[in-house]
Amino acid sequence: MSNHYYSDKPQAAHDRKAAEAVLRGFSLRLVTDAGVFSKNGIDYGSRVLIDAMELPSGAQVLDVGCGYGPIGLTAAKLVPNGHVTMIDINERAVELSRENAKGNGVANVTVMQSNLLAEVQQRDFDVILTNPPIRAGKETVHMIFEQAYEHLKIGGALWIVIQKKQGAPSAKAKLESLFSRVEEVTKDKGYRIFKAVKEE
Repeated sequence: MSNHYYSDKPQAAHDRKAAEAVLRGFSLRLVTDAGVFSKNGIDYGSRVLIDAMELPSGAQVLDVGCGYGPIGLTAAKLVPNGHVTMIDINERAVELSRENAKGNGVANVTVMQSNLLAEVQQRDFDVILTNPPIRAGKETVHMIFEQAYEHLKIGGALWIVIQKKQGAPSAKAKLESLFSRVEEVTKDKGYRIFKAVKEE
């Protein structure tokens, strides 16, 4: 457990790389490192979520498990008049997200270390985005859903990506126990995108 991406202090020797990516029409240069999720390039699930996510103009957005930042930084580019809070348990990921925000000229973000949503004070997010840490276990993933519900405003939406073989059916059932409206927005190569809306 101590050496994979769901650790607060990864022990892996540094292996910094930079990769160019075009996400939702924005060109980003992202620095990655060993000890963070998908260090060799943006994973397919994150790309499916980035392509699918819908953000209202000026949205307050939370990216849970931001890694080195592809989802949150793209969200920030999409809502220049909004704000994106990016959180990760992994201090190396947090440092990389800060570096990548600066390197790509993205100022409307706050990046902080947090175990799940423990450090997040704001409770009126319009959108919460997550590519959840499947390797941390189902209990952790479901806890993210529960805490996300508490941090959304009425009418706000949680967007998640999850693979069918990694628990999409149980994830959907959990979401349906919390949210009154859950829809499968898209599916691609076994990845499912769910949108769960918090209604009164």
